[in-house]
Amino acid sequence: EEKGGIYSWMEKSVGPTFALVGTLMWYASNCIWMVSVSNTMLVPLSNIIFGETNLPSTTYVSLFAIIWMFFVTFASIKGIDSIKKFASVGGVAVLLLNVVLIVGAIVVLVANGFETATPLNLEALTSSPNPTFQPSIISFVAFMVYAIFAYGGVEVAGGLVDETENPGKNYPKGIILSALVITIGYAIAILCVGFFVNYESQWAQDIVAEKIHLGNVGYVMMSNLGTAIGNAFGMEASTGVAIGSFLARFTGLSMFLAYMGSFFAIIYSPIKQLIHGTPEKLWPGKLAHLDEKGMPRQAMIVQCTVVVIVIAINWLLSLTDEGAASTFFQVLTDMSNVAMTLPYLFIVYAFYKFKTNDNIEKGFVIFKGKSFYKFIVFGLFIVVGFANFFTIIEPFVDYFGATFDSAAAQNTAFIGALRSTVSMVTGPIIFSLTAYFLMRNYNNKYNK
Repeated sequence: EEKGGIYSWMEKSVGPTFALVGTLMWYASNCIWMVSVSNTMLVPLSNIIFGETNLPSTTYVSLFAIIWMFFVTFASIKGIDSIKKFASVGGVAVLLLNVVLIVGAIVVLVANGFETATPLNLEALTSSPNPTFQPSIISFVAFMVYAIFAYGGVEVAGGLVDETENPGKNYPKGIILSALVITIGYAIAILCVGFFVNYESQWAQDIVAEKIHLGNVGYVMMSNLGTAIGNAFGMEASTGVAIGSFLARFTGLSMFLAYMGSFFAIIYSPIKQLIHGTPEKLWPGKLAHLDEKGMPRQAMIVQCTVVVIVIAINWLLSLTDEGAASTFFQVLTDMSNVAMTLPYLFIVYAFYKFKTNDNIEKGFVIFKGKSFYKFIVFGLFIVVGFANFFTIIEPFVDYFGATFDSAAAQNTAFIGALRSTVSMVTGPIIFSLTAYFLMRNYNNKYNK
């Protein structure tokens, strides 16, 4: 019945200050996520229109990001029904994209007489083509971290449990079903890409060399699928290219709708958890006031204003000094890296306190054995803690593992590594201190 999402969870299990520190840190990282993603919304649109990721100038990117923030905010303020509709469209789009990938790959496989582009053998099934994930304890732990973060965002959906029909039954089913879809979907999709892409080819080597990166690999891969379909059926090269161009555009549309769905969930759920869960007088003025539809209208407008100001600062910096804009954006990203994942440790600890507190009524219980849930808590704490620690030291690991042509290049790399590490540590500290003083001020005024 609680409306405060992870704040309510942590507040009931541990305490209000602990809950506010974890939730505010997580909320701030989501605001930075909005800045980052709104600035990339033109990437899928570019693929829809042009079939490639060529972007216009920074001015157009920033202006579109600002317009996008206004559109999503004011569409969300209309009520939860609007958010549900847009989020559902995004979910359907990303599922359909996976269906097209898998079906297309199977078509190529059958047309090629079940001969795969990457030879299918035991080694191919048990070792990764990515050199980062070769068999070792370190790479295994690194992949565990990657796999856990594949589920990042579940806590956003968790903030909408009170809006779910029969949540005690349907929400756990949704969590379990999504876990199965993600796990099985990852494995099947990787296998299917091997049907039409040789992981030892130049295409794969370009990925390792970062000529193809996470921002455009999906579009390049689907374009290759179109070429593979053309080749499998003996079509002219131009026809295969045309099919690839169509699939790249379809990928752009699907990713645009998927980003849109995520945006509508994240623009509302984190601030809902922060406003609905905390005491109204914790926040200045009418920031925590809810309108007739139960929406935190004022808070959402302030949130939009802050994000737009940050986008505008980045835009203005880019007009005068592209390097300064890049540094500013990188500092923001670094500040959110740990701030987005550190709250998972808060949630894991709160889960342990929740399980050991018999005074909290538990509507349903999944982990019944004490030893089992303690093992779950300990394992997650170690893995997520390691992930955050590794993220913080990674810039210096890269620095000490690199070779430099000159002392100037080495100094530049050292300053960059130092800036990233300090930013990652500073972000959570700033957000934590803000939460601590907000709660202390509230307690001094209203809760002596």
